[in-house]
Amino acid sequence: MKIIDAHAHVVQCIAGTGSQGELRSCGGGRAAYATGNEFQVLPPEIGEYGASPEALLRVMDAHGVEKAVLLQGNYFGFQNLYTYEAVRAYPDRFAGAAAYDPFSAQADRIKTHLFGELGFRIVKFEVSSGSGLMANHPPLALDGEVMDREYRWAAERGLVFVIDIGKPRSVSWQVDALSRAVRRYPEMKFVVCHLLSPQLGDGELLRRSLDKLALPNVWFDLAALCLNSRPEEWPYPTARGYVRDAADIVGAERLLWGSDMPSAMTRDSYRHFIDFIALHPGLSGAEKEQIFSGGAERVYFS
Repeated sequence: MKIIDAHAHVVQCIAGTGSQGELRSCGGGRAAYATGNEFQVLPPEIGEYGASPEALLRVMDAHGVEKAVLLQGNYFGFQNLYTYEAVRAYPDRFAGAAAYDPFSAQADRIKTHLFGELGFRIVKFEVSSGSGLMANHPPLALDGEVMDREYRWAAERGLVFVIDIGKPRSVSWQVDALSRAVRRYPEMKFVVCHLLSPQLGDGELLRRSLDKLALPNVWFDLAALCLNSRPEEWPYPTARGYVRDAADIVGAERLLWGSDMPSAMTRDSYRHFIDFIALHPGLSGAEKEQIFSGGAERVYFS
């Protein structure tokens, strides 16, 4: 079965920022925030200080994954040039998204360079209060003036708009506002990361939220979905139930398999992330094909 990883990251160096301040490498695949919170951020098989495109390709090749979409966020720090170089070196294997801070004084010049000069066709916004836009800026409405300016700019240029709104019950998790924003730009493809990041016990909340976003221009990636149902472990029955619910509400063709490698691989294996869908007893073969590659081909590679 053809597989596309719709949510992965290359990392030239760990230079993140979040609610705990700056995130920097401290060796051995570990990193520390300015609060002193130190943890494993890269698995040994990927690298000690970064995640090269070649390291990702080794993992992909070992598991029969044909292509990957390289996304970005504040967690590792923006990696625009490194992502661009990875896509340029391996154009048949990678598609890449660019990211920027809309509050930058020269945001217009940045966008011109990323999307005009470098030619990115995907834009990624993580707005979460943990390691996204609202971790370093005051809370903002996802259907408000600041974000609407960025939606409009992307829509006018035919970009795919990828957005991570964080976890339920956080200030950034604004499903109603996102639904209103999406409806303003029906011509633009939106991808919502992590299937809205439902936690254990969020089944009813997820179903109501998916109903609001069951729109013809919205897709959802499943990256790290299974890891949000802690303390459950493989085979993640609750998260598998969330996938079944999502397929019923928005359709399997709107779901995109993703791994969130490399950081997710510090908590479980890449094989388990694949088998989370491949061995899902409640999905048909046709649904699995859509999730593994059909949706991603239409959104990112068409």
